[in-house]
Amino acid sequence: MKTSEHQVNYRTTNTYSTLNALTPMTEHVWVVFHGIGYLSRYFLKYFDNLPANTNYIIAPQAPSKYYLNNMYKNVGASWLTKENTVAETKNDMAYLKAIMEIEKIPDRCKLIVLGFSQGVSIAMRWVAQRKLPCHHLVLYAGGIPNELQASDFKFLLEANGKITYIFGDSDEFLTPERRDGELEKLHRLFEGNANPLIFKGGHEIKKELLPALI
Repeated sequence: MKTSEHQVNYRTTNTYSTLNALTPMTEHVWVVFHGIGYLSRYFLKYFDNLPANTNYIIAPQAPSKYYLNNMYKNVGASWLTKENTVAETKNDMAYLKAIMEIEKIPDRCKLIVLGFSQGVSIAMRWVAQRKLPCHHLVLYAGGIPNELQASDFKFLLEANGKITYIFGDSDEFLTPERRDGELEKLHRLFEGNANPLIFKGGHEIKKELLPALI
């Protein structure tokens, strides 16, 4: 059987979720990328302990939805797979551009970009491709894309952007070998300017750590 694969361009629609309001009192705007299996509106619960009057949180929604645990009840989502990664990344970047055009974040606000688990790869590619001058790039328990180079983040270091890599000491997805590999990539990309933050726990978000990232 001979098959052929083709490509087509078309417009699509996706949602995103926000927490709190963007007002003249807002000091920090967070763009937070959930991990595999999440929906953005539920991911926001991890950020509800931040002061509401000064923090505005934007949670983009991964486009690929699926039912969790084969129960056909709860829905999760995924950003990317190994299938058509380049094209899907391009789609994700166009989606994020549309969000930022709508949100119109004031220059006076400090931008914090956080990726958790699978969301780390999207957060890093977005910052690198857009040359996004974020105040703080937070990489939380996720893998660093292999194609990224130190030159992709030179602008961030020149702007004195902060970089933090967070992971649990018993994260089931980070074997000692993989953890050492991620820390090595982190050191190479950010020339030793990234700060590892290790907590006691597994593959999870610790809400109590987030206020210190401001």
